[in-house]
Amino acid sequence: MKERIGFIGLGSMGAGMAANLLEKGWPLTVWAHRSRDTVDRLLAAGATEAESPRMLAEACDIVILCVTGSREVEALVKGADGLAAAADGRAAASKPLLVIDCSTSNPSSTTALAAELAAQGVTLIDAPLARTPKEAAEGKLDVMVGGPAGAVARARPVLEAFAARIVHTGPTGSGHTMKLLNNFVSMGYSAIYSEALTLGVKAGLTPQVFNSVISGSRMDCGFYQAFFDFVLNRNENAQRFAIVNALKDMTYLASFAQAGGVANPIGAAVRNGFATAVATGHGEKFVPALSDIVAGLNGVSLVEPPAV
Repeated sequence: MKERIGFIGLGSMGAGMAANLLEKGWPLTVWAHRSRDTVDRLLAAGATEAESPRMLAEACDIVILCVTGSREVEALVKGADGLAAAADGRAAASKPLLVIDCSTSNPSSTTALAAELAAQGVTLIDAPLARTPKEAAEGKLDVMVGGPAGAVARARPVLEAFAARIVHTGPTGSGHTMKLLNNFVSMGYSAIYSEALTLGVKAGLTPQVFNSVISGSRMDCGFYQAFFDFVLNRNENAQRFAIVNALKDMTYLASFAQAGGVANPIGAAVRNGFATAVATGHGEKFVPALSDIVAGLNGVSLVEPPAV
């Protein structure tokens, strides 16, 4: 019999993940204070709804969290009616509760929270995601999993419902560490693309010329193609990751580097680029819009004027 799955965080990624769980036969209970339309669709497809995170944990064997970051995860777990409050109510459960954090969280928070929950008989593993809402809906996400081998083995069939590639990165916290490094590389690309495009336009080279050289070359990649789908085609949904969340992740990276005594000047520069975008009122835009923001701050535009 399949384990009972609880899901919290039915945003652009979580909606597709939860739908795949249902479609592949996992008993699903959801809780959300937003995303009512998504909840209603899942209920119509056979899910049930819990009144609180605690009640969801009491009704489930495995709970998946797919929220913004550590602050939200800690509130869901440690709040007065949170997941941890269900520990006593689950004393007679056949299996201990397993919490899978698919958010992009701070590794130091993850390891501390895992230790707190372990004292209550609850296992927390981290399983952050890579790729986009499109792959979430298709069940083709990449997942980086940190945790004990037994817990990861238990989680794997569940993760396979929405992931095409699952990598066990090591102990608890290592998945979130790898996710920060992944996002550092991708947000670093974003900052480089944005600055290069502005320099090019200043010198009379259009984004179209820039792309004609980079696309198909050794510098091309899937991330580049998604970014330039916005730059060239103005596709707002090419990469649905908010600039404010990119800043959050780069701030986690700075904290991680500081704790490890590692100088990270490039990471600091990338973070400051996103901090500038947020400070100038662009935090809710998606990451490729950084190209327009950098261009605007330098008095140029990446959009060709209409032909007359």
